[in-house]
Amino acid sequence: MSNVPQFVLDLVEKFDRNIHEYKNPKYNETLIRVEFVNPFFKALGWDVDNEAGYALAYRDVIHEDEVKVGGATKAPDYSFRIGGTRKFFVETKKPSVDLKADPAPAFQLRRYGYSARLPISVLTDFEEFIVYDCRIKPSITDKPSVGRIQYYTFREYADNWGEISSIFHRQAILRGSFDKYAQDTKGKRGTAEIDKDFLADLDQWRLVLARNFAIRNQQLTARELNFAVQMTIDRLIFLRMCEDRGIEQYGQLQALVNGTQMYPRLVEVYRRADERYNSGLFHFTVQKGDTSDPDVLTPILNLDDKVLKTIIKNIYYPECPYEFSMLPVEVLGNAYEQFLGKTIRLTAGHQAKIEEKPEVRKAGGVYYTPEYIVTFIVENTVGKLLQGKAPRDVARLTILDPACGSGSFLLRAYQYLLNWHLQWYRGEMERTGRIPTVPPPKGKRKRKSDPHAIFQGRAGDWLLSTAEKKRILLNSIYGVDIDQQAVEVTKLSLLLKVLENENQDTLNRQLTLWRERALPDLGDNIRCGNSLIGPDYFGGHFAPEEEVRRINPFDWDGEFPEIRATGGFDAIIGNPPYVDIKGMPTTDVQYIFHNYMFANNRINLFACFVERCFQLLKPRSARFSMIVPTALLSQSSYSELRRWILAEHTVANLVRLPNESFGAAAGDVKVDTVIFTFERQSAVRVPVEVIAYSGYDRVTSIDPSTAQLKGAVDPRRWAELEDCVWSLNVTDAQEEVLRKCESGSVDLQEHVEFCLGLTPYDKYKGHTPQQIATKAFHATSREDDTCRRLLAGNDVGRYWVRWNGKKWIRYGLWLGAPREQRFFTKPRI
Repeated sequence: MSNVPQFVLDLVEKFDRNIHEYKNPKYNETLIRVEFVNPFFKALGWDVDNEAGYALAYRDVIHEDEVKVGGATKAPDYSFRIGGTRKFFVETKKPSVDLKADPAPAFQLRRYGYSARLPISVLTDFEEFIVYDCRIKPSITDKPSVGRIQYYTFREYADNWGEISSIFHRQAILRGSFDKYAQDTKGKRGTAEIDKDFLADLDQWRLVLARNFAIRNQQLTARELNFAVQMTIDRLIFLRMCEDRGIEQYGQLQALVNGTQMYPRLVEVYRRADERYNSGLFHFTVQKGDTSDPDVLTPILNLDDKVLKTIIKNIYYPECPYEFSMLPVEVLGNAYEQFLGKTIRLTAGHQAKIEEKPEVRKAGGVYYTPEYIVTFIVENTVGKLLQGKAPRDVARLTILDPACGSGSFLLRAYQYLLNWHLQWYRGEMERTGRIPTVPPPKGKRKRKSDPHAIFQGRAGDWLLSTAEKKRILLNSIYGVDIDQQAVEVTKLSLLLKVLENENQDTLNRQLTLWRERALPDLGDNIRCGNSLIGPDYFGGHFAPEEEVRRINPFDWDGEFPEIRATGGFDAIIGNPPYVDIKGMPTTDVQYIFHNYMFANNRINLFACFVERCFQLLKPRSARFSMIVPTALLSQSSYSELRRWILAEHTVANLVRLPNESFGAAAGDVKVDTVIFTFERQSAVRVPVEVIAYSGYDRVTSIDPSTAQLKGAVDPRRWAELEDCVWSLNVTDAQEEVLRKCESGSVDLQEHVEFCLGLTPYDKYKGHTPQQIATKAFHATSREDDTCRRLLAGNDVGRYWVRWNGKKWIRYGLWLGAPREQRFFTKPRI
């Protein structure tokens, strides 16, 4: 591709010949796009005009609609995509604009790319072609050189065509050259993921709101304060995103800055939103059919104008780095996942303090699940259940995340359902020539006529109607979380997803024709409670209100009666909490031991979630997939759980991820993980599909061709092992070779004994909290004859032992698990 196409040389010659005409201010952006930019990118292999006739979701290039907001265009001119995934934006200006010197066009492009999480994007007027790094948080004070990583004039296109095409040609992107270029040019300083920047803003808004609400409203409890702050932030973000998407009037929040009594005027904006959206996010009055209590707290609070003015200025141009129309809902989820790890506490003087939640502090932080893992789990559950079906067959398909957090799994499952329905309806319309309609919502009276399931958008392509998106959401998406704030964030993310591709016209039409407000109330779908502990925890006895809130018991039969009556959920997905049972209160542990068949004193709560989820699944034709620690595969604590799963269910696939792949994407968490997919027992035993990556691979997708091990394993081989270990080291084909090697040989275990290191403390062996906290059996010197040198893990190598010289331990039967002395004193390997 290093040879310059004659077509490009002709464009350069034409521009050079008539440059004075093109640099006239009257020669506008539309003309430069049609005459020069479109042909330029066609020469780079892009189907700019959609000559292939693809539907909007599959086009190479999206020419964004120009939505005029506040005098500025609120969408980039081009979005270049592969398989529906954005790769880079191109923003065009007329040639009379000096792109190298004018900071405004660069700031505009960088806001788009930064908000959409794109690494690089292009600014051009054909006279100039500038590549920007969009990972650097944009500021209105930035010079146009900030983030600029490549600059060409039109006279340099011929000499540099090989370099340009090696990055931006469609085939170069398919080969991975674009991604490599983006990674190689990533700045060493000043670059940050938008998730982290957005989280920093959320934290700052929470702090100033919490402090001021606490000072100005002395009657607030800590619980009420957390609610008020969370709802204020959620509502502002929701309305601001609706403005940039053209759903709400642009600047309605910004207008509050002009005047006093800002908070009461903001509450009036909320009330108008309540009339429009019918969402629990804006729910201030009791109405027929409501199942949740209205918010009577936040409308009567006091908040200083200065605090609200600062936040509102931070979410509008020019101080705001985010272009909310481009901001993916998933970015909100990732930032909120971290945000939810902290809570607001009130001091004795009624001052607000922000601190980590106790459970987060114990776990070492909050970590969101990488996107590619969420995608794989959804495809292997929801995707499999939809195969070969029509919308009427899946109208009651129910999907649950029992520890939904900020809602990333439910959001992806909902998006999958939306894409699938849209594709099916398009095909149906092509077959019949009629636009499919949406049946009335469950529990509502039949309409005189039903709204269409799809409608034609501004770009001429067919999109799902609001009514159909609401129906799918209410029928299929369910979640539970013990944290009320997490529940509200999940609702927020799902509601924003409903409003994608909507505008004021479509929402007003729905309100007028069908007398339905735009959004559903998700109070019955996304619930707050402890997925593992039911109301029987208190045994019918009175419990203090604080203890009830701490436990937050959840009654699955009472909260989801219709689903439980039909046998359970069709699909369960998620990433359950990894909590060592030893760190829990004794009463909670006793409940777990009594109510879960496979609970023992060495388990982690993720195993209880696995057991609970099998209880919640339908008895047949259901799928269940989660990401959990690899301990599930081999640790003896879970051997009975593994054996029960193999006997009662079908393991469809197992994916062992690289060491710390979860943490590499999410933070500093150190945990090895595996994705499992289970099915309800099938009549025919099938081999388990196994994908295993080596310890230090770094992956961004789950692709068997890139794995260290891929193949099939007969689960009966696992069942024959003493501890029912699910070994992912070899496939069945490799096992045959190993069996030949083993024939006539002797197993190592016949000649040796294995022993774990000692366990000093164990509350289940009677050690007191004080003994554990003070490490009562540890010593820094040899205090008596019971003291023995204590080796740490890094004191032992393959061929050597080097004691650190610092730690001793009083060795005897008083230890949690002392082990036999012979393992430490006799000759050993």
